[in-house]
Amino acid sequence: QVQLVESGGGLVQTGGSLRLSCAASGRPFSGYGLGWFRQAPGKEREFVAAISRRGGNTYYVDSVKGRFTISRDNAKNTVYLQMNSLKPEDTAVYYCAAVNSGSDYYPTQTEDEYDYWGQGTQVTVSS
Repeated sequence: QVQLVESGGGLVQTGGSLRLSCAASGRPFSGYGLGWFRQAPGKEREFVAAISRRGGNTYYVDSVKGRFTISRDNAKNTVYLQMNSLKPEDTAVYYCAAVNSGSDYYPTQTEDEYDYWGQGTQVTVSS
């Protein structure tokens, strides 16, 4: 069992930046691939970014590519999502997730493959 706790959300102006953090506990952090998803009001949860359990390979949804960066620090048992040039369209609850199977070097964007989920943190970008 793995527990994930997100933090770092808040209210920012268009063009601003936020860094989300997700702290993991329960099992060795390095044994999991990690991803970030988001859900806006009235919409389905969608994939944002993922990082593989080995090698630090990353994958992003097109809408955030070049603006968001996912990274992990295994020593701190934490995964980050650095969000720059934020837009009102980025407003959503952001969730981190962990997967304990699959490829060591290729991150997955498939929501159903993830095994554990955090509680979410709200990001609001004012217009």
